[in-house]
Amino acid sequence: MKFVRKFSDTETRDEVLAIVDYEVLSYTEGAGINIKAGESDPVIDYSIPFYIDVRTKLTLIATSGLQMSTDGENWTDTAAIDLPVGKTYFRVASDQTTPLKPNWINTRDDYDIGGNINSLVKTSFENDTTCYKFYNDNSSQGFFQGKYIRGASNLILPAKTLTPNCYRNMFAECTSLTTTPALPATTLAEWCYRQMFDGCTSLTTAPELPATALAKGCYDSMFYQCTSLTTAPALPATTLANDCYNSMFQGCTSLTAAPALHATTLAQGCYAVMFNGCTSLTAAPALPATILAEGCYVNMFGGCSSLTTAPELPATTLAEWCYGNMFNGCTSLTTAPELPATTLGARCYHEMFQNCTSLTTAPALPATILANDCYRGMFYGCTSLTTAPELPATTLVPNCYWSMFYGCTNLNYIKCLATDISASNCTSVWVKNVAASGTFVKAASMSGWTTGASGIPEGWTVEDAA
Repeated sequence: MKFVRKFSDTETRDEVLAIVDYEVLSYTEGAGINIKAGESDPVIDYSIPFYIDVRTKLTLIATSGLQMSTDGENWTDTAAIDLPVGKTYFRVASDQTTPLKPNWINTRDDYDIGGNINSLVKTSFENDTTCYKFYNDNSSQGFFQGKYIRGASNLILPAKTLTPNCYRNMFAECTSLTTTPALPATTLAEWCYRQMFDGCTSLTTAPELPATALAKGCYDSMFYQCTSLTTAPALPATTLANDCYNSMFQGCTSLTAAPALHATTLAQGCYAVMFNGCTSLTAAPALPATILAEGCYVNMFGGCSSLTTAPELPATTLAEWCYGNMFNGCTSLTTAPELPATTLGARCYHEMFQNCTSLTTAPALPATILANDCYRGMFYGCTSLTTAPELPATTLVPNCYWSMFYGCTNLNYIKCLATDISASNCTSVWVKNVAASGTFVKAASMSGWTTGASGIPEGWTVEDAA
């Protein structure tokens, strides 16, 4: 079996690239294939079947319909044996509609995987770029989920156009995995990479992700709890989809920098929980979007306890729950971004800065027409905040200020110009546990305020606005 095609120096660049789709190569007798100076792309040989490369020992479990070979020429049915040190190749004996998985006793042995994964589906796999589904819907298991694989950099996933759930959970809980396969696909599908590396706690670097147009949930939880990941891949996409980046890096506690995010038009839940729990993240990426969608930034930086600066948020028309919990628990954040929006959405700022205990300055809130729950819990637990932003709206709506300044123990100044506070729960416990003394400025014509946690704080001086 030939694993490398030899190219002579007389073959043209176009002849070579037509076969391998890689940069300029040459072949020197006795030296093999060379990459032209300055280039670094490897030669991919799609004719290599899937293999397990054992460095110590590994005990195989027989899989009906699957064959194995140690030389790529002589094939036998798989059997329950200890694999020899080195590479053992695998292929199907006949074409399958779904992949056949080599299985082995899951011990912490030293081995890698590589070769063309499509050899586990089709007998003629060398030129097969079909995307097959390597996720089991019945068991909710990924193809290699939970295995102690160390390296997968030589695994070939040849498909350029993906199908729904194709690589979902593929390496989930592979806690020994240190290298990943290349992911060359440019056309994605729903949930195609969802939780692909979920819980890969030894992974430090992510693969390149070249796709520019995304699909629903395509990267959802892709690197969830990859606690050793220090470098995130570039994310060049400008066309987003619902939940496309949802929870992508959640719990990546070693990640210090976020990739640039280029989209100006967002989709529902697109950045939700994206960096939640990234406790080493010190700076957020720029967020240039001006067209928002429901839940687009929900909990995006929740629990990012090292984040000191928030990105600008230029949108002037908000969507439902768009900024909900966005910076919840960012305990190092001292200053909030400007919030220029005058058209709000329901729950738009819900708990946006909750428990930002270092926040000393709140942004201006210029909107005069409110939406249900719009500021609910917005500054809950901001214990360093001393002055509230001016609240110019005259007519309140249900739940709009509910818990807005709850637990802001140093807050001692509020200016609220509301004259109609009859809406249900509009000021419910909004000033519970603020400073014992302070100044409350109200509209001169307003006489309907009560005293207490849901009105004007007890012990505060009341003044009429000029």
